[in-house]
Amino acid sequence: MTWGQQNTEAEAHEQLSYALDCGVNFMDCAEMYPVPGKEETQGLTEKYIGSWLKNQRREDLIIASKVAGKSDRMTYLRENGVVRVTKADIKEGVDKILQRLGTDYIDLLQIHWPDRYVSLFGAKQYDESLAWESVPFEEQLEGMKEVIEQGKVRHIGVSNETSFGVMEFIRLSEQLGLPRMISIQNSYSLITRGPFETNLSEVCSKRNCNVGLLAYSPLAGGSLSGKYNEGDVEGARLSLFPGYMSRFRTSLALTAIKEYCEIAEKHGLTPTQLALAWCKSRWFVSSTIIGATTMKQLKENIDAFGVDLSEEIIEEVDNLNKKYRDPS
Repeated sequence: MTWGQQNTEAEAHEQLSYALDCGVNFMDCAEMYPVPGKEETQGLTEKYIGSWLKNQRREDLIIASKVAGKSDRMTYLRENGVVRVTKADIKEGVDKILQRLGTDYIDLLQIHWPDRYVSLFGAKQYDESLAWESVPFEEQLEGMKEVIEQGKVRHIGVSNETSFGVMEFIRLSEQLGLPRMISIQNSYSLITRGPFETNLSEVCSKRNCNVGLLAYSPLAGGSLSGKYNEGDVEGARLSLFPGYMSRFRTSLALTAIKEYCEIAEKHGLTPTQLALAWCKSRWFVSSTIIGATTMKQLKENIDAFGVDLSEEIIEEVDNLNKKYRDPS
């Protein structure tokens, strides 16, 4: 979310009210938001949602947030300057989230990224030599159990997680009678398909772990809208913050994006409609998370979910994916 970084509180309220009027009732935030994360803006996204919530029926909304995984950079998130996913971290994180949101409970609390070492955000392949001593899965689930029993959290999930992580959390939940992860929020889009489709989809399927995908960055940081095809765009996030989500602006990724834009144009769709309607069509996607800076973007994004793609379009998308397999 960009509220508090690129958007004012009034703009956030306008977007929230419009989305609610359109039938959107799921709001996702995180203790580190807005992005990119920095101390002077940290928590503003939740505060803006909180001030809007004062005039809403809380029971009509599903509010999700996230506690951070291990971080050596965002030390400002914790009073002691150490950010992990211990019981104490979960308690402190949840209490601060509730205070900023001005609510008594969080519908869905997620671990933003694993406490252990994993290859994330376009990093190179997993390297066992880089692993560190992580907080045990069991302790993380016990911390979640405490905030659930206190009535502060209703459901829990993971984010930026791997098949191993999902399976360990589910195994321990079943063996020890601890709370069960119900969702996984991972990056998933036309140019970031492989990690979920090749193995996580099996692990998370209803017949196995039954963990629903909340697909984030379905527009790959906005790049799948085609707006960066010819270079930087004034005021746009990936132009304002050089290096942020740079994996979506590599030459190969841009080449693939341009060809997806051609498919959209051929079938009378905008690139945004193609990307979001395609994401919605996947059998393992429980919900698609959108984020917009402007009302124009938000309206186009929401309208895109009313589009159903033909088998011909799906086939063209799959053929292009074979040509550019996960170019980001």
